[in-house]
Amino acid sequence: MNKNDIYVIYGSNGKETVKNLLKTIKIENELNKDMLIGLKPNLVVAKVPESGATTSTDMICGIIEYLKDFGFNNIVILESSWIGESTKKAFKVCGYDKISKKYNVSLFDNKEDSFHIYNVDDFSVSICDKPMSLNYLINLPVLKGHCQTRITCALKNMKGCIPDKEKRRFHSLGLHKPIAYLNKILKPSLHIVDGLIGDLDFEEGGNPVEMNRIIAGKDPVLIDSYAAELMGYNPYDIEYIKIAESIGVGSAVLQKANIIELNSDDIAQTHFTNPGRKVQHLSKWVVENNSCSACYGSLIHALGRLDEQGLLKYLEKRIYIGQGFKEKEIDGIGIGMCTRNFTHSVNGCPPKAKDILNFLMQQLKR
Repeated sequence: MNKNDIYVIYGSNGKETVKNLLKTIKIENELNKDMLIGLKPNLVVAKVPESGATTSTDMICGIIEYLKDFGFNNIVILESSWIGESTKKAFKVCGYDKISKKYNVSLFDNKEDSFHIYNVDDFSVSICDKPMSLNYLINLPVLKGHCQTRITCALKNMKGCIPDKEKRRFHSLGLHKPIAYLNKILKPSLHIVDGLIGDLDFEEGGNPVEMNRIIAGKDPVLIDSYAAELMGYNPYDIEYIKIAESIGVGSAVLQKANIIELNSDDIAQTHFTNPGRKVQHLSKWVVENNSCSACYGSLIHALGRLDEQGLLKYLEKRIYIGQGFKEKEIDGIGIGMCTRNFTHSVNGCPPKAKDILNFLMQQLKR
């Protein structure tokens, strides 16, 4: 796997989807049985993955089963929930205590760890000792929004590897620079992004959007740049992406990325019983007929960005999406290849939220 590779696989079953991904990238070729392998999920709060806040337990199980099938048994799941939240409670609520017993893997609370201070250029960062001692660290962030940094994905997920006191300092410094420099020091071997269900714009969950995809890569800056576009942002709108690129953590130039989609998005959209008020609000602008989840999720993210700019109210017509509109000729706005015969349509299967947003902005100028 090369550093400029980004692998994308679509699916609703987290366990089987991630196993199929791992079969392709063959991480077993990078491991030996003496290695201590760390899995770093996002358990920022004690909420189930269906809330859009935390890493899929099904995906974690799939990774563990894949590793154990090759005889890699020295595995630890490590995390530190946000300030004021108990990591142990998050482990229990999210089902990681059961995973630990079922697969005989240990759980480690970084809040209880010792730490050392590391210096890069003129910047110092305190990092817990356990993550620094690992032979192979797999970063398992959730693709979701964030109230301060707009998105949280690969780079920001490493914040769960620092002491709570350092988290407070990060916030006092504005998050972006510290996040970038943390990743200059602590370098995961692989990033596997849970894009199955993520929150629209808040790291604590509550507005879950089903995207049904898992993304993998080596370069966290490239991964986050790709994630930013999926959520409707220009990568350089995210300050920590710019800083991380400038200090050599990775590249934000998606034009040079080798994006490999392992299958097509044909997973039917599932409507949540409690999708959150914001998603319910945004869905009022949508006419949906058998849409695929990744495509629908991209549209919801684009509408969210439009709403943030105060422009959604000017959208006079509802937007069509879904396989039910294939081959139909309709005078209106359609999303994805299934609506290619519409008078106005966004190409892609699925299109990125950024492309949908740009298209809708052009429509508003007409």
